[in-house]
Amino acid sequence: MTQDARDDALRAKHLNIETIIVQEERRPLPDYAFVHELKRQKLKIKDELQRHAVG
Repeated sequence: MTQDARDDALRAKHLNIETIIVQEERRPLPDYAFVHELKRQKLKIKDELQRHAVG
């Protein structure tokens, strides 16, 4: 897998996680522990994308 393809896959995953977060937060009783874990995953992906942009 090329670096561009990997970055595209990471961006798609980042967007998917954001969609899940929004859906969960709109529920009447959101699971904030789940939302917190998703946000951690999203940040990890963002950090990895930034490392690739710099390197």
